[in-house]
Amino acid sequence: MSEPERQDAPKVSPLLDFVAGTVAGSAALAVGFPFDTVKVRFQDPGVAGRYRSTFQALTVISRKEGFLALFRGITSPLATAAPLNGLVFASYRLFMHSQLDNDDTDPTLSQVALAGAGSGIVSSLITTPTELIKIHQQTLQSRLHNQRLPTAAEVAMKIIRQHGLQGLYRGITSTALRDIGYGAYFAAYEATLMYFPSPKPSPHDHSSLLDEADSSIATHSWSALLLAGGLAGIAGWLATFPFDVIKTRIQSSFGSGPENPYRNTWSTIIHSYRQEGLRVFFRGLAPTLVRCVGFISSFWAVVCGAEEINESALFLSIW
Repeated sequence: MSEPERQDAPKVSPLLDFVAGTVAGSAALAVGFPFDTVKVRFQDPGVAGRYRSTFQALTVISRKEGFLALFRGITSPLATAAPLNGLVFASYRLFMHSQLDNDDTDPTLSQVALAGAGSGIVSSLITTPTELIKIHQQTLQSRLHNQRLPTAAEVAMKIIRQHGLQGLYRGITSTALRDIGYGAYFAAYEATLMYFPSPKPSPHDHSSLLDEADSSIATHSWSALLLAGGLAGIAGWLATFPFDVIKTRIQSSFGSGPENPYRNTWSTIIHSYRQEGLRVFFRGLAPTLVRCVGFISSFWAVVCGAEEINESALFLSIW
């Protein structure tokens, strides 16, 4: 679409933008979810020894447990995609507002990173129970044979009955520390786009992720957006990946007594390092990066295709 056509196109409502982005994010989540299952299996000390590589794990899981086993646990992240996006949108706007003199001021990369990190911490209010339910479904799949596996709702209700509502927030500290990686993601995305020549964007609200995404699509090519999204996703994961390993180990077990080495963030760090060394904190990184690139490419293919029709552009959820 040419620049004059972009300027003449009718403005799409934020609600339509939000819905389109949630649909695109859900489609991309489904594409990359088998790699998330492999990542969790690598990080779970109870079953990690069964797998040698990403693609060998994909083969073993689909052969022994069925192809659909690769998608076990996808219900909870799909169900929370919309509220998670909404919370990130709102919190990013709040944190950016607190740093800028006015909404038209161009933020620095450090301001972008701080707003992203803050929104990541806030988002852990949703991602913690979402990840907990998902991980329980993914790990139960590998331990229960010839038994009916519980649904996401059944897993949630069992946790609440046994541990109360606070049980759904097991691992929130490590989840929040991991989700600080949103800061690295947003900063890397903006930094990458700076290297591509583009017309000066029209004034817009820099505290709004929707306005920022609309501006990026209006002034950059698909290839630039895909590259920026891919590099940003990799940067976001590399920045805080050890906390993802810690989170998985905490959430795949319950128990706060000294007999459980994964009872909290610090005990998990100490026990994991003593037993398996420094490399344990990067276990599952390979399938995560493969998933990350595939996820982002799929998301932007959907978003940019929709943009040609209605100028929609949305925030990308990378977790």
